Amino acid sequence: MSEAMTALAAALPLAAGWSLHSLRLRRRIEVARRDPLTGLLTRDAFAKLAQRTLAGGRSAVYLIDLDRFKQINDTHGHAAGDALLCATGQRLREWADDHSGTVVRLGGDEFATVARVLSRDDLIWTLTELTRSLERPVQVDGHALTVGASIGAVAFDPAVDTLDVSELLRLADEQMYRAKRFGAPWLNALDLAPEHGTVNGRRAGRPGTGGGQGVAA
Repeated sequence: MSEAMTALAAALPLAAGWSLHSLRLRRRIEVARRDPLTGLLTRDAFAKLAQRTLAGGRSAVYLIDLDRFKQINDTHGHAAGDALLCATGQRLREWADDHSGTVVRLGGDEFATVARVLSRDDLIWTLTELTRSLERPVQVDGHALTVGASIGAVAFDPAVDTLDVSELLRLADEQMYRAKRFGAPWLNALDLAPEHGTVNGRRAGRPGTGGGQGVAA
């Protein structure tokens, strides 16, 4: 009995050490899965969760690019710009939670989300709701800062559609580009056929593709 107790006592510090190591490892993994500024998921983590959402039923992919962000960043400074990005990330996270979705910061002032929709009418309603949420003023150092948002969306039904997250983001990017060009708050794709060619995995005309004149993100 005493030998068993001695062995147990010797094993406890080792077990505690492994438990602490495991906890720290999980925390490092979780940090690596998050954007350091907004706390939103990184692309890889988002892609896995988004694919599950798409496979689970009718959904939509939304690509969001903030309007007037550079102007605010230049006028009020990078700290104000960061505050706007954090506020946008929080609003998108809350919106996605309400719609059984997930959200990612793609980079700069560009975000994407995948969420459940029941129909095309539901998609239009969610786009209107999302636009209103993103356009609410953000209080930063006594200033009420307001940005607009250009949103592109594409509906997806796993019963009949076969595109993956990357391809759907590519289509949503086209609609966002059109919305920004025409001054519309949002546009949604009427079908899953791309309107532009692809260069280096991106829409032709995007900065860095060499395929034409791009729109700054």
